[in-house]
Amino acid sequence: MEDVASVSEIKHGLVRESLRLTGIESGVEITTIADIPGRGTGLGSSSSVTVGLLNAMHAFQGRKPSKEQLAEEACKIEIEIMGAPIGRQDQYAASFGGVNSIRFNDHGVEVEPIEVSNDLRESVSQRFTLVYTGMTRSASKVLSQESEDEEDKGIRMKEIRKHADLAAMTIKKGDLDSLGDLLNETWMAKRGISNKITNPSIDDLHQRIMSFGGKGAKLLGAGNGGFILVYGEKELREKMENSFDKKLRMFPLEIDFMGSRIIHGDS
Repeated sequence: MEDVASVSEIKHGLVRESLRLTGIESGVEITTIADIPGRGTGLGSSSSVTVGLLNAMHAFQGRKPSKEQLAEEACKIEIEIMGAPIGRQDQYAASFGGVNSIRFNDHGVEVEPIEVSNDLRESVSQRFTLVYTGMTRSASKVLSQESEDEEDKGIRMKEIRKHADLAAMTIKKGDLDSLGDLLNETWMAKRGISNKITNPSIDDLHQRIMSFGGKGAKLLGAGNGGFILVYGEKELREKMENSFDKKLRMFPLEIDFMGSRIIHGDS
């Protein structure tokens, strides 16, 4: 909790810079509420906070920014101003919502929406589960770790990039089983990037998930904590809930198609 007289006194960097960028100097109260920890989960929570703050501050001043504007402003704050060694996918995901194939190139950012039927949406919720490891970590610290073999790291990163294209194709086809298999392939490529990606506790949890009948599982985000995305039959979630420690919270993977939005305002 912070009670300050000016924006420059705010210690929370994302809040401070969001106010500065939107031109608010004083006279505002900000409260944030979340279902998961605000940082270090691998779910893009920091970017979600930044996008939401910017959206709210623009609305406070009567403006309606585009989804692209919100994403780019969030990138500016997190990457350029705060110096976080992260990519730009989380900001775009939080701003746009839905299922998208997002491409970053010299011409800018291309967001291609992928249509998802109601049946596929229900299947995703039933068969994909987010499992909280009980650990949070600084994504910046994990991402800033240099690999012992930078050439191998580059190869693995290109492989993961190809997996993103494959994932888009499998979703378009409605082939969730292949998407589950792809989780395993991506996890094996990812965990070799750095020795900070995983740890014995996470490896043990991953092994237990697979022993319960998981068909695919991958730690999300930078690694070394946060959430594991799990794919399996409908009964898998119940097996895990009955067997795991209660601190390992679980959520069905739900798709939000709206992205950041203002749910109440004067206009």
